[in-house]
Amino acid sequence: MSNTQQPPILSLSKVAKHFGPVTALKRMDFQVERGRVHTLLGENGAGKSTLMKILAGVHSLSAGEMRLRGKPYAPATPQDAARSGLAIVFQELSLCNNLSVAENILATREPSRLGWISDAKLVARAKALVDDLGLPINVHAKVGDLSMAQRQLVEIAKGLSHDADVVILDEPTSSLSDSEAEILFRIIDRLTERGKAVIYISHRMEEIMRLSDDITVVRDGEYITTLKKDETTTSELISLMVGRPMESMFPPRLAELKESSTTPMFSVQGLTRPGEFSDISFDVSAGEILGFFGLIGSGRSEIMNALFGMRSAAGQVRLAGEVVQLADASDAIKKGLGFVTENRKEQGLVLNQTVRANITMASLSKISAGGVLKSAEERRQASDEVRRLGVRTHSIETVVGTLSGGNQQKVVLAKWLATRPRVLILDEPTRGVDVGAKFEIYRLIRQLAAEGTAIIMVSSELPEIFGMADRIAVMAEGHLAAILPVAESTPEKVMAHATGQHA
Repeated sequence: MSNTQQPPILSLSKVAKHFGPVTALKRMDFQVERGRVHTLLGENGAGKSTLMKILAGVHSLSAGEMRLRGKPYAPATPQDAARSGLAIVFQELSLCNNLSVAENILATREPSRLGWISDAKLVARAKALVDDLGLPINVHAKVGDLSMAQRQLVEIAKGLSHDADVVILDEPTSSLSDSEAEILFRIIDRLTERGKAVIYISHRMEEIMRLSDDITVVRDGEYITTLKKDETTTSELISLMVGRPMESMFPPRLAELKESSTTPMFSVQGLTRPGEFSDISFDVSAGEILGFFGLIGSGRSEIMNALFGMRSAAGQVRLAGEVVQLADASDAIKKGLGFVTENRKEQGLVLNQTVRANITMASLSKISAGGVLKSAEERRQASDEVRRLGVRTHSIETVVGTLSGGNQQKVVLAKWLATRPRVLILDEPTRGVDVGAKFEIYRLIRQLAAEGTAIIMVSSELPEIFGMADRIAVMAEGHLAAILPVAESTPEKVMAHATGQHA
């Protein structure tokens, strides 16, 4: 711990931000000290990301004052912020998929002489940084070929490649499983030991209570309070954040899953894609939630993409007992499948389109007649889903790319709920979603299961898997290591299967 009597390295006073008639930040007041982890906690839409973008020079503030090392701080560009000693790892990835890991990490700062980039030095510097951070990444690999979790690690390395006194980490573990997150936690410990200040944003309460020294709660664009971690509790923080007492995080099952010998709603036999996964067999009954868990590279997301026709694979798929061929996503949708993808930015949304268009794009056939879209019905459907999921948006005509990450995730979920699927695949459905919104998503998943939807839920959070699933399919290095009833399992047993250590 640092000497807390030193002046704060960063302070904010009455910081506000307006986008035309919309107020994104009303008033932010807090201080960040050297050698400490300062967590910023709030629901999606509370203003956290807007504030981080102001600190990083992406947006200018509308009112108030910021001071860095005691001097006025108002970066005009991200480059200004970096030169001033502030580094940020954004929640939304800012990588170039067609470039290598090394090229992404040192983008715009490539070692060169007389205008010529030295590839050897570029690779050597990137490898030295990756090795120093202890990240399991090949610097020669193309980013577009990496999993979302691996890309998240590249984004972290890119942010930490700047020599900074203040490091902002915005949902850095959102794609990481518990074991991969441990790598990041060790890095954070080293940063604070060196006297760096870390501003940490996360919705994972276990992480917050483990890592934080100080916790600032914000709500509806306004500062609420700052508490020392040792002087508060998870329950108090959640109540402060959402403005109301919270019930148990995981809502109870609405109907008991019936033991039955009837045909499963969804059955997979021998699904194989060489180099990614092999001989995957499982089934899901109507009303059941099958959780999928595995570490980075285990093949979880690749399997889900294949099941939805987004990549080819050998094997047999049955829907309600009937063999189906899912050549592409359109086939999957017609057959009654829905898929909330892990990568909402590239695969789940059209960011420059409206909330309305995104919610209804997968169910246009249900709101059209003779090839003509029923505009009034489309608006009604979009409005209904916005209300049902509590999407924070100015209107259904708001461009979805302007929403917070958590609200974007709600729009993706709304899109598939509008199709009324028989089988719903959820790949990290609460990634980057705040505690209050998580509860609402869990409640909706429970409701869908009670209505007879077969649900496959991929998650890298073991508490989420144990809180929601009926059975757990554990992946290890492209193989299905085990399918375990939740009632007969423990986190230790699941991790033993996931790491190949189970006897």
